[in-house]
Amino acid sequence: MAEEEPKKVESETPSEPPPPAPVPEAVEPPKDVAEEKSVIPPPPEKKGDESQALVAVEKAPESAEAKSTEGSVNRDAVLARVETEKRMSLIKAWEESEKSKAENKAHKKLSSVVSWENSRKASVEAELKQIEEKLEKKKADYVEKMKNKIALIHKAADEKRAMIEAKRGEDLLKAEEIAAKYRALELLQRSSWMFLDINTQV
Repeated sequence: MAEEEPKKVESETPSEPPPPAPVPEAVEPPKDVAEEKSVIPPPPEKKGDESQALVAVEKAPESAEAKSTEGSVNRDAVLARVETEKRMSLIKAWEESEKSKAENKAHKKLSSVVSWENSRKASVEAELKQIEEKLEKKKADYVEKMKNKIALIHKAADEKRAMIEAKRGEDLLKAEEIAAKYRALELLQRSSWMFLDINTQV
């Protein structure tokens, strides 16, 4: 193939080198790749005999081919890198999305557990309050009954005390009356004995 190209070039004007192959435009590569793809200046034209022109013509296509293959390799590497970065960014975005979903799901479940716990606590506390109210009511009833019993006992004790006091009063009066009777009898007996003594003396 290299032999066919020089023959075609010989049929044309040997003094003019063919234009270089067009390099396809690639996405703007990073700086380090751009430095590698520095443009190689074409060799200067030398006017002279045809053998020198042929040498120059042969060298130009080789350098253009090398340049185009080097450019396509660099372009492929850059495209592969861009594709990899794109995939990695998509994977990272998917990962962040899944993590966010998991966080939201867990947060939702935790909040539902908290609300369930609060509702259960509230119902148990309400039940406890009802029981306490019932117990307080029963306690108040029992206290009232006990107070009534105490009042009845106190009343009965007062009545018994009054009866005892009345009996004591009666007994005291009776004793006083009997004593008064005995005194009166004593006086009568004394006076009668005295009268008898006087009579006997006379």
